[in-house]
Amino acid sequence: MARRKDDRAKADLAAFDQAGARVFDNPLVTEVSDSYLEYAFSVIHSRALPDARDGLKPVHRRILWSMHEQGHRPDRGHVKSARIVGDVMGKYHPHGDTAIYDAMVRLAQDFSLNVPLIDGHGNFGSQDDGPAAARYTEARMSREAMLLAGELGEDTVDFEPNYDGSLTQPTVLPAAFPNLLVNGASGIAVGMATNMIPHNLGEVVQAARWLINHPDATLDKLMEFVPGPDLPTGGLLLGLDEVRRAYETGRGVVRMRGRVEIGPLEGSRGRQAITVTELPYGVGAEKVIAAITNEVNKTKRLTGIADVKDLTDRENGTRLVVECKVGVNPQALLADLYRLTPLEQSFGVNNLVLVDGQPRTLGLKELLDVFLAHRYEVVTRRSAYRKRKREERLHLVDGLLIALLDIDRVVKLIRASEDAQAAKDGLMQKFKLSEIQASYILDTPLRRLTKYDRLELEAEQEKLRGEIAELSKILDDPKVLRKVVSDELAAVVKQFGAPRRTTLVDGDLKEVLAASVPAGPLEVADDPCQVILSATGLVARTAAESEEAAEARRRSGRVKHDAVRAVVHSTARGRVLLVTSAGRAFKIDVLPLPVLPEQSGTVSLRGGMSAAELVPLEPGETVVGLAPLGPSAQGSPGLALGTRAGVVKVCAPDWPVRSDEFEVISLRDGDEVIGATWLTDGAETLAFVSSEASLLRFAASVVRPQGLKGGGMAGINLPAGARAVFFGAIRTDDPKHGEPMVVTSTGATVKVTPFKAYPAKGRATGGVRAQRFLKGEVDLSVAWIGPRPVGATATGDPVDLPPADPRRDGSGFAVMLGPTVVGHHIDRD
Repeated sequence: MARRKDDRAKADLAAFDQAGARVFDNPLVTEVSDSYLEYAFSVIHSRALPDARDGLKPVHRRILWSMHEQGHRPDRGHVKSARIVGDVMGKYHPHGDTAIYDAMVRLAQDFSLNVPLIDGHGNFGSQDDGPAAARYTEARMSREAMLLAGELGEDTVDFEPNYDGSLTQPTVLPAAFPNLLVNGASGIAVGMATNMIPHNLGEVVQAARWLINHPDATLDKLMEFVPGPDLPTGGLLLGLDEVRRAYETGRGVVRMRGRVEIGPLEGSRGRQAITVTELPYGVGAEKVIAAITNEVNKTKRLTGIADVKDLTDRENGTRLVVECKVGVNPQALLADLYRLTPLEQSFGVNNLVLVDGQPRTLGLKELLDVFLAHRYEVVTRRSAYRKRKREERLHLVDGLLIALLDIDRVVKLIRASEDAQAAKDGLMQKFKLSEIQASYILDTPLRRLTKYDRLELEAEQEKLRGEIAELSKILDDPKVLRKVVSDELAAVVKQFGAPRRTTLVDGDLKEVLAASVPAGPLEVADDPCQVILSATGLVARTAAESEEAAEARRRSGRVKHDAVRAVVHSTARGRVLLVTSAGRAFKIDVLPLPVLPEQSGTVSLRGGMSAAELVPLEPGETVVGLAPLGPSAQGSPGLALGTRAGVVKVCAPDWPVRSDEFEVISLRDGDEVIGATWLTDGAETLAFVSSEASLLRFAASVVRPQGLKGGGMAGINLPAGARAVFFGAIRTDDPKHGEPMVVTSTGATVKVTPFKAYPAKGRATGGVRAQRFLKGEVDLSVAWIGPRPVGATATGDPVDLPPADPRRDGSGFAVMLGPTVVGHHIDRD
């Protein structure tokens, strides 16, 4: 059977030979190999790899050439993208319209290119979504694209036939800036691929200009101008050691990170959020959200996230908000996001490009050298073209001026000639003109032969001679040529340069990644801490620590705080109550509060957070006290409140479970809370100080606790026009913190008196005098009672207080910058 098939094949070959056809008997292996190599070469050379000179792949070059040829330029209107795609496909690029449109879209995306080459009108896609169809979008060349193609009409590059030989197309564009380095490129060929990262236009041009004048410049010197890539989407780029390796060898791997901001979640009263404002190159917000969702719901490797919201818009740009759960360390969560999601991505640099039609992997200096060699050739050819055109024009102007000098003889000769050829020959013989000059004179209208036109021609003649001389210098002197190229590059940056977008993180990539992982667990331990309200309205917490650590700190010495108004004990993942002057209370989480920085054993309250950033305060409303929540609040009679009108209330600690905001006292019109103190066991002494310097103290046990709706009861009787300036609960049985002191101030004088000097009286009485006013003093501006008093200005600057005066009705002492707020020192325990 097989023998019959072979005989039949031989008979068929013999028949072809007899018909005059040439038949080659080629082995299948050889045929497949040759065909595959031809295909591979075609893909490498004609489709996938960019040219090192203009940085464009053939499809991009043909798109720009077609738009340039059809007049779709920046100074003209946009045209339908489908029209451009059809023209490119029909004339120059006989491939699918989808592939051409995709290539065209990328040239218009400012998140793909640092310098977009197409000015798109319509939906050209985003990092997450594709573009609208070509029939819906419009386009034209960008101004930057004209820098690549604007010199095509001056014989700057070679042209080649298109696919069917009916038209010609440029083999390369003139390229007035290093497009390949600025915009990068990517492509997959047969057995090879390219992946080039974008750079900043100004930095690349600076390096190129330095290389023009210093051809032997080292890579390290060039990297002073180009320290690293600059991505259109910004973000961070890690590991400059790897960047240098890529610049040296043409291959390397760099690590990109999104840029984030960590802070309180807007509208959440202190909850923490990670806000992504810039994403890695080529990564969209939806891709990050999908990865987070997968890691949270399926793999369970990502925890601590309450919600993810994409708030990106045209006005604010990228804004991806990751909300943290209560008790989660946002820095540790960010490290997990970098590790498990596209918020951190690698970019494999592979600078594979075509040089003289051959694929080569080039480093930074080699890429600049190839570009500059191309520009030298372009400027040389352009200068030769311009010189030739000006010489041709000068030749015509010279001939016309010769004719104008003896115009009467010229006219007489022309009129006496039998035909145009005879007139041309006569002009050539009589006036020693060339054939071109004679033809030009015969074609010139009589209106161009006036005296004024002669002056214009002489001026033009002089200008042409000067331009020809300048062009000759460029062609004859390499130094002048290099200067022209350098100056033109500087002009490009001046017009189109932009600031760097990407932040570079120096060092070895592995070391940078290791150093960027924050220490500490994702979940913050629920260790004891203190929440502090300063006299200037700042709220903060101390660092959480175990009982053993706290005991060790107590043994080593005290940690002081300046101008403290209130302190409550809590835990790092607990909650506390903020009480305001409007009688409102807010539950807040302790964890988001800033941890006070320690320096030389002292903690500064200036690291606190303004209460207005934690709770929505009305104009004029302030936070006046704190109360604990949770186990530490058990066994207490409640919260003692005093108002400016002299009302006192002990609010029973029966707080709403589902509400984070509620009222703790019903205030009368015009009244406000001036003090709120948490009672530990009811053994405290409550005290008022009025503006007319009366002090009233009585036992807290005489005030019956009320519910949230209660309006309180009479605390201190005030005469007409007077007001209460201080209310607080004071312990008189606490030798550890020292004897309570009374601080009163009129603004000009300050008085400090032991609290024990004032006798206790019944509730709803007038109290006893605390300070005798001097001449000109009318009332107290500040009063405070507690151990270890300290004065401060409204900005938190300390003010020294005078020594204690045992006389309760004595006058105050003059103090420079009298205190506007008063608080106390407190132990951390």
